[in-house]
Amino acid sequence: MANLQGFFQEFNASKFVVFSSLLGFSLLLTLKLDGDLDWSWWSVFTPLWIWKGIAILGAIVGSYVWCRRPQTRVNSEEYIQYKAMLISLAVHLLLLMFELLVADNLESKRHLWILVFIPLVLVSIISVGICVWSVRHDRSFQLEIFCAVNSLQFVFLALKLDGILVWSWEVTFIPMWVVLCISLVGVLYTIIFAGILLRMPDVNSDQRRSSTNSALGYSFLVVPLLVFLVLLTNKLDKTVKISYFAATSPLFLTFFFIIITSFGTRGGNQYWFGLRKPPCQFLFGVCPCLQLFGNVSYSLYNNSSSASNNNNNNMDQQGNETDIQIYVGSGKKKKAEA
Repeated sequence: MANLQGFFQEFNASKFVVFSSLLGFSLLLTLKLDGDLDWSWWSVFTPLWIWKGIAILGAIVGSYVWCRRPQTRVNSEEYIQYKAMLISLAVHLLLLMFELLVADNLESKRHLWILVFIPLVLVSIISVGICVWSVRHDRSFQLEIFCAVNSLQFVFLALKLDGILVWSWEVTFIPMWVVLCISLVGVLYTIIFAGILLRMPDVNSDQRRSSTNSALGYSFLVVPLLVFLVLLTNKLDKTVKISYFAATSPLFLTFFFIIITSFGTRGGNQYWFGLRKPPCQFLFGVCPCLQLFGNVSYSLYNNSSSASNNNNNNMDQQGNETDIQIYVGSGKKKKAEA
């Protein structure tokens, strides 16, 4: 049996918004590069504008709630969440500046790419300190660690686009190759570890399930990214003739998988929009009628198996009642003999 209310209470709204926006932007970008979309570059970046607009509006509302509720400042957990929201807002503002410069340069071509990438390189530098702070306070830092480990890759991309580097795209993506190879080693380790746990009889079933899910999850993340980088490199070096949409298809798969897993992954900052609780739990409190849908339980078994289980339970109950009657009867006989 599974409960939809518990399923939605573990919904990670931040991950859903981020990767949904990235998926939409990737689709529009590939269609634009293939010539199948006649939109302006400002319109192509619309999913990213929506993402940043939600982040900025959520931070403004969260700051307003923080100012109107001074008693919450005593709570150390809420203070850490509010501080993490402000740090994330600073990162989003720098990313917004980078995206504005990219869209303007693609539309007008009046800037050097090395100047366009300055906000992104700055994000990569400060992300190192943010990762350290997040580890100390047990906060998630997926976006920050991605920027931190790819800082050299951003510099190479800017120099390549300006024509300063005459390397092939295969050489230009060396930092990304290194990161993905290390990630692939981690995936192989999780797969081997999950296989070992499956063959150990004294291991709990929950531990086996969690290790297997981790191995499958990391595989669906790293392997499509590696295939995407191989296809994109061959496309840019013109060694194969494929469309940008086909080359980016593995990336679409990765984004779609992360969006699906956002419904079963608890996390994210709960101080966006001043909710101070998971978004679905907040909606259940505002609209109690939604709890009727959230409390629905479903079973993965068919009706015949459930009916057989009910019959077995009824037989067990009848057997227990018979034993009780026999015991009571024997007790009466003993009393009579006495």
